Amino acid sequence: MEYRDKIEEYIDSHRQEMLDDIATLCRINSEKMPYKAGMPFGEGVCAALGQALAMGERYGFSVNNYDNYVGTVDLNDREAGLDILAHLDVVPAGEGWKVTEPFTPLEKDGKLYGRGTADDKGPAVAALYAMRAVKELGIPVSRNVRLILGTDEECGSSDIEHYYAVEKEAPMTFSPDANFPVINTEKGMFRGHFTAEWEKSTALPRLCSLHAGIKVNVLPGKAEAVLQGVTAEELEAGMKETEKAIGVRFEVEYSDYTPEKGDQMARVTAVGEGAHAAYPDDGNNALTGLIRLINRLPLVPCPQTEFLKKLESCFPHGDVRGEALGIAMEDEISGPLTLVFSMLEVTESGLEGWFDSRCPVCADEENVLKPVKAQMEKLGFAFLTDRMTPPHHVPGDSDFVQTLLRVYEEYTGRKGACESTGGGTYVHDLKNGVAFGAAMPETDNRMHGADEFAVIDELLTSAKIFAQAIAELCR
Repeated sequence: MEYRDKIEEYIDSHRQEMLDDIATLCRINSEKMPYKAGMPFGEGVCAALGQALAMGERYGFSVNNYDNYVGTVDLNDREAGLDILAHLDVVPAGEGWKVTEPFTPLEKDGKLYGRGTADDKGPAVAALYAMRAVKELGIPVSRNVRLILGTDEECGSSDIEHYYAVEKEAPMTFSPDANFPVINTEKGMFRGHFTAEWEKSTALPRLCSLHAGIKVNVLPGKAEAVLQGVTAEELEAGMKETEKAIGVRFEVEYSDYTPEKGDQMARVTAVGEGAHAAYPDDGNNALTGLIRLINRLPLVPCPQTEFLKKLESCFPHGDVRGEALGIAMEDEISGPLTLVFSMLEVTESGLEGWFDSRCPVCADEENVLKPVKAQMEKLGFAFLTDRMTPPHHVPGDSDFVQTLLRVYEEYTGRKGACESTGGGTYVHDLKNGVAFGAAMPETDNRMHGADEFAVIDELLTSAKIFAQAIAELCR
């Protein structure tokens, strides 16, 4: 490939400068904070954006700030050719850091540790240095390359909505916020929300309350219920049978506040294995396990217990493909539909629940949303969701995608191929947007966890790949 030697030499010679720039950004705590005048996502994100734009200006690029929602760095003033969409906000620091403090970047054993090194400040700076290489090496390009630096990717991407309200999408966009080779397909998203109400019953034994779930996109690893009037023998037998059948285990605390016989309280905690809702096969759902247990206890029949049985008919434990709801489907491009019952609140007189489904390219509202709505309403639930996010797919045989794959293969010696994901990326709503880098496929860089890191050689290779991609796509 033309210019490869020059690009390799340039990036390698700027290794330390690039790492220093990444560290400068990673010292800033840029998690989303309360709004301040002129700072839609708080001071930290605003400071990181200002610092990044100052870098771009220092290296001779034209920069623009879109109301502190988004910043841009332009290679030239020609017509739009390629957008590189990265972000400077980070998830909260969290606990459990051992190698370094979250916002004290540290180079150790070929890795750069710190919050944001992998997600997504490191890749953003790698893209900036790719643009520097093209500019300073005088590699001829006929169209503009724009580095777009967002500030709200982790909390809803309202930054990008703000930007695209005034700017057009470039003919090609990639986001260095995932793994190589190329993610050109993202499943659609269907988040169901439903409720039910009934007359309260105090007859014993009964369920007093149930609570499960922390976020709609997280398969719950714990769920809790309070029962009254169930004997210890009945409960222990039910828990033992359920654990043996499905692997969810149970912890119980008993209490007895009254002199009446047979009305003791039991707080039952179901313990499964939590997971991201996009990858339900990695978990064991404590919520559906708890419902399974409750439905096998000798509770007094009432509308509440009937609705719990209806819930189990819709979301039986272990059904992560939507089979019970009649929406199981898959295609070669994006794989199977997944479904996770993720949140539920049950009181004495009503319930409110949510589920998260990731839908393949063959899915739409006609074959997914409408059948689920009809089935649940037939059972007496009020179904409150009226839309779904459609799947995203960029043809893998396009010149754009094939060029990215070819450059990846050239610089890594690995076979490149298109991949799909159940998760959503920054480019989900862009017609010709894909995720491209900046980590190698096998690298677990603890993104969102303690001791997040980027492999330094992977950042350098990414900068080289991005520079070559710019040269090929915008020649």
